[in-house]
Amino acid sequence: MTTTPSGQRAAAGSLLGLALGDALGFPTEFNDVPAILAKCGPWREMELPGRAYVSDDTQMTLALGRGLRTAMGRGPLAPERLERPLREEFVAWYESPENNRAPGRTCLTACALLKEEGRDWQDASQVGSKGCGANMRVAPLGLAPALSAEQRSGAAQLQSALTHGHPTALAASDLTAHAVWLLAQGMDPAGLVGRLRSYALDHRTHYDHTWLGDLWRRSQDPSPEHFIARGWDECLAVLDRLQDALRTPSPETDPCLATGEGWIAEEALATGLLCFLLFPGDPVLALRRAACTSGDSDSIACLTGAFAGAWLGADAWPADWVDRIEHRDELLELGALWDA
Repeated sequence: MTTTPSGQRAAAGSLLGLALGDALGFPTEFNDVPAILAKCGPWREMELPGRAYVSDDTQMTLALGRGLRTAMGRGPLAPERLERPLREEFVAWYESPENNRAPGRTCLTACALLKEEGRDWQDASQVGSKGCGANMRVAPLGLAPALSAEQRSGAAQLQSALTHGHPTALAASDLTAHAVWLLAQGMDPAGLVGRLRSYALDHRTHYDHTWLGDLWRRSQDPSPEHFIARGWDECLAVLDRLQDALRTPSPETDPCLATGEGWIAEEALATGLLCFLLFPGDPVLALRRAACTSGDSDSIACLTGAFAGAWLGADAWPADWVDRIEHRDELLELGALWDA
């Protein structure tokens, strides 16, 4: 059983938090803070919509979760065992009539290519895109039990690379999964940013050929090490900005002003973390702060919820919110599988 400070269910808590943040931030995406305040009232009192619909963020998290469950049901997690079910789930999402929740262009483009039988996934990957669409869905890889550090890292980067092949998208997905895993293991949030910086420095020039194959050759980089280091360096830079913001925390200031608007991978990670770390003991307030931001508010709040839920567990979320979140049963089913 994965434990958190309160001994609750980390996987269920993280998945529920992710979806709740998504649903809270979905109506405020593309609005600036004054417009959000005019529409929703004071940010500290923001309420979940009565019909708590989620965006493509939660839809793709569930697609990843289902693919991961299928792969792990067939044996130890390995690239060839994960790639096929993930590809099938992503294409199914692409073709679904429910795929009408402001999906990202990169995911749509890549999935259309992944649909083509016989095409190597590396040729579908959008190596120029570091949009946040890969790391906002990666939480399941920080929650699934019995994965080695190499499996978790490699799979986090592979799931990103199926759509977002930019090295920063790979590194940010890896860091996001690692952060979720650390929090689910009971790591004190106060030390989290330092641990993530150390992790990034340790991995800075490690290109995982086993999981990524020759993806790097689709770029203009002279070597795989040069390719992957570009991603880790951008993540390290935004972690520095995050550390600066936490030295003089300002909860009433739009977090996007400190760590970016979250449309790109490294900024979504940092701003989601900032909202969580401003209120580590008050997950609902953290979600409200994340949803009242001038950037990609649903993805920022989605990540904030994943971090907060991994740390505090399933009971951290208001029961009346959980009861009306879309896909509640499937979220709880996957959570129970990984918490068992």
